[in-house]
Amino acid sequence: MQKQVAFLTQSAMMLALATLLSFFAVFHLPNGGSVTLGSMIPLLFVAYKFDWKRSLLVAFAYSLIQMISGFYAPPTQNLLSFIAVVLLDYVIAFGALGLAGLFYRTLLKKLPQSVSMVTSGVMTYAIRFICHFFSGILIWSFYAPAGQPVWLYSLVYNGSYMALEALISAIFLGLAGPRLLNRFTAM
Repeated sequence: MQKQVAFLTQSAMMLALATLLSFFAVFHLPNGGSVTLGSMIPLLFVAYKFDWKRSLLVAFAYSLIQMISGFYAPPTQNLLSFIAVVLLDYVIAFGALGLAGLFYRTLLKKLPQSVSMVTSGVMTYAIRFICHFFSGILIWSFYAPAGQPVWLYSLVYNGSYMALEALISAIFLGLAGPRLLNRFTAM
């Protein structure tokens, strides 16, 4: 019972912190996507501390919060496009953050803690980028400039914010991640 209460309270705190940080965007793109001050880091910490099942649950909860606080409707109004956006841009994309702990624990066997944190974080951001990239090709191609290949539009659009978001998080994780994770783990 005590462990369940700790998981619920710590996860709720990290969800709240991630949501709060998501509102402090350095910039927003017109059709979704933004660079924040490391809003994914609290979710990475949950994944580093708890098992993958619980981490996926927290990541799923975060995807719902993100949908509620800023859902971008697809340019076509059919059910399949709507479902694809929900899955690719929210559920799977943010769900990848729940897998960070699996990557982290595997890397930690061979690498220092800070390198494991940065690498696992970048790996999950890469999965998230791939989800947004395919969503851009399949759903958001309507916004690609005439004559530009859709894949290039999606690569540039989604890469522009995901690369910066990953860089901010990697710098933070490399500099302060281990110290803060050790404190969070001791809670």
